[in-house]
Amino acid sequence: MTQHSRPAFAVPADGIDCHMHVFGTVSDYPPAARRSYTPHPAKLEDYLAMLGIIGLTRNVFVQASAYGADNACMLAAMRRRGALCRGIAVIDDHTTETELDEMHALGVRGVRLNVATFGLTDTDALRHQMQSAIARVAHRGWHIQIFAKLPMLIALQEDIKSAPCPVVIDHMGLPEGPLGLGQPGFSTICELLTLGHVWVKVSGTYRVIMTESDFSAATPFARALITANPERCVWGTDWPHIGHHGQRLAEGPPLAEFRTLDDGQLLTLLADAAGPHLAKILVQNPSTLYQF
Repeated sequence: MTQHSRPAFAVPADGIDCHMHVFGTVSDYPPAARRSYTPHPAKLEDYLAMLGIIGLTRNVFVQASAYGADNACMLAAMRRRGALCRGIAVIDDHTTETELDEMHALGVRGVRLNVATFGLTDTDALRHQMQSAIARVAHRGWHIQIFAKLPMLIALQEDIKSAPCPVVIDHMGLPEGPLGLGQPGFSTICELLTLGHVWVKVSGTYRVIMTESDFSAATPFARALITANPERCVWGTDWPHIGHHGQRLAEGPPLAEFRTLDDGQLLTLLADAAGPHLAKILVQNPSTLYQF
């Protein structure tokens, strides 16, 4: 079991982990037939034990791509957490308005487009998916969360600019660490943040650096985004840290191991990047975005 350390700073009260997942057993919550990985169980009890160690009290569940648009596992966990949580769902054409109403009552406040997870590169298809999702949820006060790499985000930047609801960019837009701040597309993310309705999760440092030990090389990316607009940045652990997988849809893909990461260390890295804006990123900003 991963040993989590306490962060090397005073964690603000009422802090929010804005990105995490739960997985049930296959018998209780079967994954989607076509998926990019098969998950091990990741229990809410284990997550809450970690959360207590690192000093945060609230959380945002993000629907795991392995479940497709079947949000049952996430919603069950949300029922247990009550007012201490919010959720980001995945929906499709089969999701009914009644289901959306029920999700809203439980605290769902956005939908996620899993682009990078499946290695999608068709911008027209993604544009249609994005517009369809906006049509379903914008009037509910929800937002759109896009998990995509920089080239796809560049292609969609005009759609993001004109979106009638907030748009959240996952994991810093997945820049490639070795290419540095000057890589194509990263400045675009910084510019989008100045618009006011675009947000970014300054999380997933290990996805940027692609290492299992030293993630400090990702700090310049987080710091640049926070500098661009500290009012529009949030952060999450990404627990339970799903390992590498095929990033393509398949029938019965293999089990994906979880990375053994210290979430206290990841939170300490955020503090280094955030400086005087730490409380905004952990408390005020997510309270606004997720309507706590």
